[in-house]
Amino acid sequence: MSDLQAISLAILQGVSELFPVSSLGHTILVPALLHWSVNRRDPTFLAFVVVLHLGTAIALVVFYRREWVALVRALVRSIMRGRLSDERDERIAWLLVVGSIPVGILGVYLESPVRNLLGSAAYASIFLMINALIMFVGEFFRKRQHEDRGKRYKRLEAMKWIEGVAVGLAQSLALLPGISRSGASIVAGLAVDLDHEDAARYSFLLATPVIGAAALIELPRLWEGGTHVIALQALYGGILAGIAAYLSVAFLTKYFQRNDLRPFGWYCLVFGALCLWLSYKGVIS
Repeated sequence: MSDLQAISLAILQGVSELFPVSSLGHTILVPALLHWSVNRRDPTFLAFVVVLHLGTAIALVVFYRREWVALVRALVRSIMRGRLSDERDERIAWLLVVGSIPVGILGVYLESPVRNLLGSAAYASIFLMINALIMFVGEFFRKRQHEDRGKRYKRLEAMKWIEGVAVGLAQSLALLPGISRSGASIVAGLAVDLDHEDAARYSFLLATPVIGAAALIELPRLWEGGTHVIALQALYGGILAGIAAYLSVAFLTKYFQRNDLRPFGWYCLVFGALCLWLSYKGVIS
């Protein structure tokens, strides 16, 4: 990669990781559309992308710093006490723990198949269109359930443990390039009766430890095989991705107070269909 390409991918990842449009899908499709000579099958490319994710995770920690301090303190108190209570921060902290388990397990077993998919613009296009359908279906059932039946939304701390696991399992769909981590987990949050604001908040909090852990695991690969140039690009790329992610989460937390997922769904459907057609025509690969 050139430095300009690395910078562009960093900013793109920082924005698209939190917007429900799939950062991994875009890091495949955008270079393909621009005909960049980036070897997406090279192990160092995934390592570079994961370091960009680390910048995103740090941005999320900074943005939710006060909440994370309260959650970590509550988690430590419950461990020291040896039992769970109904205290709000403690429940949310343990919901984040149980919600992180599915993607951690699946990430270990699906790492190799995911690497093989990173080279295919066609697969990324198809999954991006599926991502759109997930958001459309989620919004359809949420609207029918709450407008027709007049049900009230559940607060985040009132989620059941199995519901936290279910949202975490939905987040695992983001292992497929083109499926959005935030989109899938927000839809799952809506399915267990959270409103958009709480579903997005849980999604962003849940993404932080998962993204951070994945990045730390991948970091040593940047120094394998003399890839010091990629390591340098990953360093400033991670910083730029973090800045872009911070601005993105600041926007989205306000956006989801009054808006839903459908605009992002239309974008994914149109962009995915266009890229799939270009792939079929041999323009991109």
